[in-house]
Amino acid sequence: MNRFATIAAVAAAALLMATMAHAEVTLNSVRVGAKDTEALAKFYQSAFGMHEVNRIQAPNGPELFLNFGANTDEAKANKALRLVLMHRDSDDLKDPIPHVIFNVSDIAATVAAIKAAGGSMQSEPRPFGNTGLVIGIARDPVGNLIELIQPRKS
Repeated sequence: MNRFATIAAVAAAALLMATMAHAEVTLNSVRVGAKDTEALAKFYQSAFGMHEVNRIQAPNGPELFLNFGANTDEAKANKALRLVLMHRDSDDLKDPIPHVIFNVSDIAATVAAIKAAGGSMQSEPRPFGNTGLVIGIARDPVGNLIELIQPRKS
């Protein structure tokens, strides 16, 4: 095999391997932290209708897995991504970027549920340019950011 053909073959193999590696990567879940994960789980159940589907007992407190469903059995059967609540020593957040993003069908009703469950709004819902999307930023009771996106209404 001449040198050019060898280089081309190696480059093609490397490209194929890189493409294959990316094809097998999927998002597993979203994780947020709280001093009291059980109290925070109650907020996500009340505000968003999520239920506990799994629990891992960790040294500093339980790690809770939540998912959407009308009840716990439906949430356990739901194959969608899970929200994982993990213990952290402080609710004093330093990094404002990591956050949960939820699509919602009625942003006004969702905001009302967030406030009723003990959360707050950092940024009230507003149109996002000319996209038809409405976006708001909430905080759960321990300060984690929650982005709410209401898709364009048909």
